[in-house]
Amino acid sequence: MQDKTSVKQRENPFANFSVFDFLYKYGTVIVVIGTLLFFSLTLNNFFTFSNISNVFRSVSIVTLIALAITMSLTVNGLDLSVGATAGFASVIAAKMMVIWELGPLPAIIVPLIVGVVIGAINAFLIIKIKISDMLATLSMMFVLTGVSITFQSGSAIYNFMPLPNLGGIAPGTMQRTFLNIGQGTVGRIPIPVIIMLVVVAVVHVFLNYTKYGRYLYMTGGNKEAAKLSGIPVNRYVVLAYVLSGFLAALGGLVLGARLGSGEVNAGAPYLMDAVAAAYIGFSVLGIGKPNALGTLLGALLMGILLNGLVMMDFPYYSQDIVKGMVLIFALGLTYYKRKE
Repeated sequence: MQDKTSVKQRENPFANFSVFDFLYKYGTVIVVIGTLLFFSLTLNNFFTFSNISNVFRSVSIVTLIALAITMSLTVNGLDLSVGATAGFASVIAAKMMVIWELGPLPAIIVPLIVGVVIGAINAFLIIKIKISDMLATLSMMFVLTGVSITFQSGSAIYNFMPLPNLGGIAPGTMQRTFLNIGQGTVGRIPIPVIIMLVVVAVVHVFLNYTKYGRYLYMTGGNKEAAKLSGIPVNRYVVLAYVLSGFLAALGGLVLGARLGSGEVNAGAPYLMDAVAAAYIGFSVLGIGKPNALGTLLGALLMGILLNGLVMMDFPYYSQDIVKGMVLIFALGLTYYKRKE
């Protein structure tokens, strides 16, 4: 019987071909390539080094925040506070330099530590208080937004800003060493792009080639089975959310350095794109789980779409429709495949 089946497959290699399986594995890659070709053929200035560099630069922040979401997804959670964490990190960094006249090193280290603490608090709410991951992190998002606004009385933090309460202007400035994180280049390659690629590579290796990454996936795949295997699942939930907070804060630092100021709600607009990028990553090459390379490709897809639509003078208020359709496509492929 097996011989007959193998003979039939040799005679007709497409006998077991499934359009859905093909789209599940290669649909995102095809869409990215197709989008690049479409914009390259219709827009004269799209496929230039300058424009592609701008796309990667803008995508770098989305990717870092999306990687934060990816970490929470590994344990079957979802961290909705990443955008607020990024915004809070940028505000802290700006205030430390502009108001408190501290150097760039503490302005980088302290926000990263704050991001780790936020992730630990999220994990505590989920594990000990038994709040669902979405509700816990949604609550944290509101708290962080409120704290960010209160922290600087609702205003942005920028060089030479007036200080009505103290009189005069802010004594410090956003230092060039810090600003290079978001604005500098190495040769012709933007530093944010280098940071993004390094972090993607590190997360990829961590998730796929270390026992910690394997245990995170096992915890997210089946928590009870992981417990029976002797894996301390609560520790790995904490690890996932701590890393999520750290990566979100890192994204916030790059964002603040790129803007050259601390904007209270600067991270909020990145949440939707980051969620879309992380979930699109599930379907890249049929991996079917959160992964760093898929998240990067998902972020690139969103960045290419947005860049091309802007160059085509597509109404800004309609761009979210396209983003939503892309997310529905990715989620449809992912969740329908899971049902099979």
